[in-house]
Amino acid sequence: MEDNLTNNRRPWINPLIYSGLLMAGIIIGSLIFHERKPEKFTGQAHASAGKIDNVLDFIEQNYVDTVKRDDLEEKTLVAMLNQLDPHSEYIPAADLQQVNEPLQGNFDGIGVEFNIVNDTICVVHPIQGGPSESVGVKAGDRIVKVEGKNLAGIKVSNKKVFDALRGKKGTKVKVSIKRQGVKELLDFTITRGEIPIYSVDVSFMAATGVGYIKISRFAADTYDEFRNAFNKLTKQGMKKLIVDLRGNGGGYLNAAVDISDEFLSKGMLVVYTQGKASPKRVFKASEKGSFENNPLVILIDEGSASASEIVSGALQDNDRATIIGRRSFGKGLVQEQIEIPDGSAIRLTTARYYTPSGRSIQKSYSKGLEAYYSEEYERYEKGELLSADSIHFADSLKYKTVSGRTVYGGGGIMPDIFVPIDTSFRTSYLNKVSFRGIISDFAFNYTDKNRMQFAIYKTADAFVKNYNPPATILDIFADYAQKAGIERNDVQMKRSAAYLLGQIKALIGRNLFDNEAYFPVILKDDKAFKAALEKLGGK
Repeated sequence: MEDNLTNNRRPWINPLIYSGLLMAGIIIGSLIFHERKPEKFTGQAHASAGKIDNVLDFIEQNYVDTVKRDDLEEKTLVAMLNQLDPHSEYIPAADLQQVNEPLQGNFDGIGVEFNIVNDTICVVHPIQGGPSESVGVKAGDRIVKVEGKNLAGIKVSNKKVFDALRGKKGTKVKVSIKRQGVKELLDFTITRGEIPIYSVDVSFMAATGVGYIKISRFAADTYDEFRNAFNKLTKQGMKKLIVDLRGNGGGYLNAAVDISDEFLSKGMLVVYTQGKASPKRVFKASEKGSFENNPLVILIDEGSASASEIVSGALQDNDRATIIGRRSFGKGLVQEQIEIPDGSAIRLTTARYYTPSGRSIQKSYSKGLEAYYSEEYERYEKGELLSADSIHFADSLKYKTVSGRTVYGGGGIMPDIFVPIDTSFRTSYLNKVSFRGIISDFAFNYTDKNRMQFAIYKTADAFVKNYNPPATILDIFADYAQKAGIERNDVQMKRSAAYLLGQIKALIGRNLFDNEAYFPVILKDDKAFKAALEKLGGK
């Protein structure tokens, strides 16, 4: 997929910035709506529509400067939907395709993962079996021209890359590539194809008998991806499973129900939805579950929202899994997408969802959008991310699981085992190099300059087990960061050294073997992951 990998980082930065970035992810990703063809707008005119039209007419005719009526109408729609709840939204026609792509599970393009380094498009990976790989594009290649037009050194942006490389399936695009060790530019004509957007980031055996699957969103193809990963791990001897939903902002309701169904016995309640104009819909487990009695852990955090909370809530209320991590986001509203004739759309909240015990985990939005999204930062300020003792729920929000355990509604899913954030290695130096993307940029450059050295690692597993960054790599990194404007700080670097080394190794692994090498390295020192292994008896 054409994807700037720096957007996939989750570095530790200062709490306010972290909260802001987290909220951006939730705004984009915390959708839950029924997976079906979007409806067309068929609403009848209401008396108040005349008032809005009259005001727009008056503005258009009498305002001191020329105005575009279409722009005014779009701004009116945005403001109108913002008054309803935090998750009802207007999507302009120009943005609709791109907004839908992550949930549809594919887009049309040339099939490369890229990073922008020194104002140049650098190929991190050609997608396996995709159009670029089939014509010979390789990791480390620099795309410098597209259709003969220079695309390097011109303040290139993600949007410029998307506009140049994406296009309708079957169309052709000529790219000129600079390859290390080759003097002349290499020209490739690539026929664009359908490129998958995967929602299962990685799956591997975390310990003897213990599988691990990370799901980043609940899209149209998520269940099929999950089944493929599950079957692969089963063949490798999986008897216990960790499902990682941290940072998963949501997606399709049906995908969440299908995943939950794999772990619940026939007839068990998964979730139900209800709204003023939406009759109660009940979703129960079918007979298809293939992991209904095996030990199971679900990992969540403050970035787990909507569909992630449906899965977590269903398994917690049915006493089917141990939930480990930190309190989830708290998004319990269901949206449906309605297309407008001009190609735009609205996503309108039509119902609330409720976990099997009757919990609504939607947090309050009565104080407005700003307060709603700053609530994440308030959790940090109040100490919630460091201690479960700082979390207090009203007695009126108490509910009971199937076995009689107490759980709470009114603001996310509380884990059964709380794991605080780790602040031991965090420094202002680490904040700066993380937020500026310097760790990722350095890892790409280091990989690119040492590809011959890394050629001895034929598989991701071999890299993870056998590669150790040289003792000098942090000095090389510090010099690189200093050239980028981050002053060296040896005291703070020493405190952050283990984390930096882990990040650098993981990112080198991603550049070489994608997520198959990245996540096993990152998880090595992950406290929630370790708690999951301990719960399941893994080593």
